[in-house]
Amino acid sequence: MTPVREPLGLKIYRTVSRAGAPVASFALKQRLKAGKEDENRIGERRGEAGRPRPEGPLIWIHGASVGESLSVIPLVERLKAGRPDYNFLVTTGTVTSAKLMEERLPQGAFHQFIPLDHPDYVQAFLDHWRPDAALFVESEFWPNLILAARARAKFMALVNGRVSPRSFEDWKRQPNAIKFLLSSFDLIIAQDPQNAERLSILSGRSIETYGNLKYAAPPLPGDETALENLKNQIGDRKRWLAASTHPGEEEPVLKAAKILKNEFPALLTIVTPRHPARGDEVAGLCAAHGLTCAQRSKDDAIAPDTDVYIADTLGELGLFYRLCEVSFVGGSLVDKGGHNPLEPARLGAAILHGPHVFNFVETYREMRRTGGAALTRNEREIASAITRLFADGKTRAAMTEAARQAAEAGAERILGEVCAKIEPALPLEAAH
Repeated sequence: MTPVREPLGLKIYRTVSRAGAPVASFALKQRLKAGKEDENRIGERRGEAGRPRPEGPLIWIHGASVGESLSVIPLVERLKAGRPDYNFLVTTGTVTSAKLMEERLPQGAFHQFIPLDHPDYVQAFLDHWRPDAALFVESEFWPNLILAARARAKFMALVNGRVSPRSFEDWKRQPNAIKFLLSSFDLIIAQDPQNAERLSILSGRSIETYGNLKYAAPPLPGDETALENLKNQIGDRKRWLAASTHPGEEEPVLKAAKILKNEFPALLTIVTPRHPARGDEVAGLCAAHGLTCAQRSKDDAIAPDTDVYIADTLGELGLFYRLCEVSFVGGSLVDKGGHNPLEPARLGAAILHGPHVFNFVETYREMRRTGGAALTRNEREIASAITRLFADGKTRAAMTEAARQAAEAGAERILGEVCAKIEPALPLEAAH
């Protein structure tokens, strides 16, 4: 249980956040303008419920964005199978993840947007939903949300817990605050040994790990009609994907594309920026490198002379992983920690990545060990690896199969062990 004395830093945060209602309101308006909020559901971000609370026990599971929310789906399915009378509320904070949840959650589970971490918004949210248990997936430690939930829920768990190296250093400067927050959780399960060690240091308690719950997530969706349309536009041209790229990554990607065009003149490079709003910026980089581009957000067709196709849309990454047999996973040439390699592994891609993969260090290590992924540090190494994979179909097929097997191997074991720890602790009756 949470210690009696709340650290001064958290008290200050909670006081300031309560006074910050105008700032929170302004932030929501700015996000709405930027297309990062759903106008029809903006009230949910202020704790205003979008539907009535169902009767009976309600388990609340929070996953911040797409990656975390996909991990939630098999967790909900497994827990729902064991407790069919339970209702499951799943919250996320992004438009893309909300769309995925609406499409993919099983019956008896439903989605709401998470409120901003303002005391009044959090209070309104909890007053309506009255969760009997709360499961937080991965790494969002919002003080008002966690502490208010602790006061309401009979059971709280941090599942697939993760603390990035940078966040770890930041929290070490506020040891009492993070220890107090983490003490709110009855159970903490880390996603790998590195995160277990960080969470153990921050919490002052022993932390268990069974592996990354993302192994159990379903494949990213992809529209079959859109896939066929793209294949018809591209024809038999060689193509590769640079997925979820960040600023500082498109430059080496485009340089690699120019190197590759010497060997494969008809090559098509597909870039999916992590943040689609950067589409015009990436188009400008293409022009600076003398590469012609088309933008999906503008409904540009892929012409025979299109060098780069910028897929600057939301929720279509699964489509492009299906389209390309070779994928470079971004967030790894710059210090972002790398994005999820299990997503392309499930969809038949040979996987390349940069050196910065601390978000999935164990996953990448295992994939490299079995030949399912390859490290590329710069444009020349990217171009060299792609040239080899284009030229050698057997190597590419072996790499793809190794990645697929790595993705499937741990899924059932990890999900089973995580649920075995959670399910006995869930309350049998609804809170009143």
